[in-house]
Amino acid sequence: MSAADGAGGYVGRALERVEDAALVTGRGRYGDDLPVSPRTLHAAILRSPHPHAEIVAIDVKDALAHGAVAVLTGADIRELSDPFLVALKQPLEQWALAVGRVRYVGEPVALVLAEDRYAAEDALEHVAVDYRELPAVVDAAAAAQPDAPVLHPAAGTNLLSSRDFRYGDPEAAFAAADRRVAIDVRFPGHSYMPIECFVVVAEHRPDDNSYDVTSSFQGPYSIHPVMARALRVPSSRLRLRTPRDSGGSFGIKLAVFPYIVLMALAARVVGRPVKWVEDRYEHLLSANSCPVRLTTLEAAVKSDGTMTALKFDQLEDYGAFLRAPMPGPLYRMHGAMTGAYSIRNLAITNRIVVTNKMPAGLVRGFGGPQLYLALERLVQRIAIELGLDHLDVIKRNLVPADAFPYRAAAGALLDSGDYQKAIAVATGDGRLDDLKRRREQARAAGKLYGIGYAAVVEPGMSNLGYLSTLLTAQERERAGPKDGAVSLATVAVDPGGAVTVTADCMPQGQGHATVLAQIVADQLGLSPHLITVNLEHDSQKDQWSIAAGTYSSRFAPGTAVAAQLAAQKIRLKLAKVAAARLNAAPETLTFANGRIFARDNPDNALPFARVASSVHWSPLELPDGVEPSLRETGTWSPPELTATTPADETNTSLTYGFVFDMCGVEVDPVTAQVRIDRYVTMHDAGTLLNPKLAEGQAYGAFAQGVGTAFYEEFGYGADGSFQTGTFADYLVPTVHEVPKPEVLHIETPSPLTPLGAKGLAEGNCMSTPVCLANAVADALGVRDVVLPMTPSRLHALMAGAEPSPGSRGGAR
Repeated sequence: MSAADGAGGYVGRALERVEDAALVTGRGRYGDDLPVSPRTLHAAILRSPHPHAEIVAIDVKDALAHGAVAVLTGADIRELSDPFLVALKQPLEQWALAVGRVRYVGEPVALVLAEDRYAAEDALEHVAVDYRELPAVVDAAAAAQPDAPVLHPAAGTNLLSSRDFRYGDPEAAFAAADRRVAIDVRFPGHSYMPIECFVVVAEHRPDDNSYDVTSSFQGPYSIHPVMARALRVPSSRLRLRTPRDSGGSFGIKLAVFPYIVLMALAARVVGRPVKWVEDRYEHLLSANSCPVRLTTLEAAVKSDGTMTALKFDQLEDYGAFLRAPMPGPLYRMHGAMTGAYSIRNLAITNRIVVTNKMPAGLVRGFGGPQLYLALERLVQRIAIELGLDHLDVIKRNLVPADAFPYRAAAGALLDSGDYQKAIAVATGDGRLDDLKRRREQARAAGKLYGIGYAAVVEPGMSNLGYLSTLLTAQERERAGPKDGAVSLATVAVDPGGAVTVTADCMPQGQGHATVLAQIVADQLGLSPHLITVNLEHDSQKDQWSIAAGTYSSRFAPGTAVAAQLAAQKIRLKLAKVAAARLNAAPETLTFANGRIFARDNPDNALPFARVASSVHWSPLELPDGVEPSLRETGTWSPPELTATTPADETNTSLTYGFVFDMCGVEVDPVTAQVRIDRYVTMHDAGTLLNPKLAEGQAYGAFAQGVGTAFYEEFGYGADGSFQTGTFADYLVPTVHEVPKPEVLHIETPSPLTPLGAKGLAEGNCMSTPVCLANAVADALGVRDVVLPMTPSRLHALMAGAEPSPGSRGGAR
């Protein structure tokens, strides 16, 4: 029985999201909306005002006298818990509260508990901390120097890791090159802002020493054992629940996990539930940042613009600690470092450094924006230095359409695509001609107008083994193999024939419930509105693996497939039950319009609900081999996600979509403000499960890409002081600054997923910043631009000054 047999064809249709009605009418249920016990205490966190200092003493007596029920310090945490695991075998002890030393402004130093948040905040002011300030370092390059102030004395250095990789024969390619073209870029530290900040409600159960925590945690659940180990309990004793709704995440809500441990420990100390809600200042100060990356990238190039080799030198700044699963962004794209281009020779140096800034973590795009800022800026530089058309250089180097599945030099298996067709469609219908005409007319009028392009590969569903690439082959062998990614979904049918779906994803507004209903509806011949999808998650009751969560575009190639497999199991079981009653072979039955019937005799039919109810009510009448249950879990573990090879080749993701952007911008010569005149973005995400939701994801990622290009950057003074603690200083684009892009699609279904769908949602976070940077560089006729492209930075460029990557450039 194929999916088309009797299916309603809901997959691929632009259905409205079922989630929206409750959200737009104010009936969402977020973390702070959930009821709590009247015994609950409320928490406030005292944070370090210093970027680097020893904690000499903490006096909490006055706080206890001014309304605090209890105050926890690093000494308490050290007694009750263990430091968090880190991927690198380095002595980088991070606890839920600072122990002995603070290493960034905003690091938690003490936790105050009171009957309400107001009393906790008041008591917080009476916690006295004696600090001895230490020298700080916030610049990545400076921190890597031998004489830099060392953040972690036990490590003895801030340069925690340096690994060299070599694929093909890059030395020979560079020796034979007609030209060598190089570029230096800096990707800024920033974080996309969710509407809802962190929320944690924790309770300790002394009878079995277990913890029950509700939080806005998004996964990956590989962090669950990290938290359990820190709490010194088996994983089964840490019950983690997520609310129905989450006000956005974009990767950031992974970083709630240290606070889950902190509030769980607090609940244990006081013997009462504890609730903490992060405020916006705390979020800006210390929640999360993407890593700052300094890249030197060089290409070996033929005279016609063909790239024969690339040489990367990447220095990645992770702030004060390596919070699990860091250094993920540096290695998530490792297998696909050549992007959309067919380049067989590759050399990479990856270095990891810590600085006195907030720790880095997941941010939407997760390493892709950093890679493509360097790679796509380099392609434009090649075109300029060789006197070639930028778009021609892109097209000349693309992976050929007949080469898929294509194994990239560093190991990524690019599953499908026709990059040439995607660009032809995007530039066709007069779009490119229109952009060129606008540029010609604007320049003739003395205006500063430029065109930019970007071509990127968008990975989906991370291979959990990719991070082991930071270890040597010998270290990987000792540690044991790590590979794969498991997705899980469960479909259940009750005695009345009603269908419920649960899954291992924690959505933050993507529309997962809508798509899961479409998938299951097609398999069971029902309408999607009859299917209930519940994505609240409870780690003690619901299915999950260490790959569970919503991150790295794993839903379409992962969880969606698991739901289809679960529904197929239900369908097969019901077909066997119905076949005995319809006197027909199970494989000849069709599911459609709420009925199960013989394909060649539609009148020979039974209602879906009647067949389902018989499994519950008449178990003794079931055919042999059919169990009396209508609850099935689909498990999807794609075989292509293998372990990193001894030669450091790694297929870091299951699917690889393609995004091509082109845009026209005008730079005001007086104000240096940039106006996006036209923006076209083409996506190939394989089979689109719901085109309406796909477009919504592209719009959101585009808006955030605009923020990266022009506005968003965490600012630190040379002394480590934090400078962007409000939205007056940390600028986020509004509707006024974000035009509506023209979103286009082609579909080259992935041969590696049953649905043919690839990951989608992060693409424009990767492509838009560099596309706009290329357009601004074209408008100003300059070699280098620095993100974010603030007016003061652009003014300096127009005045002939070199860009200053180490400063924010007056982003106010």
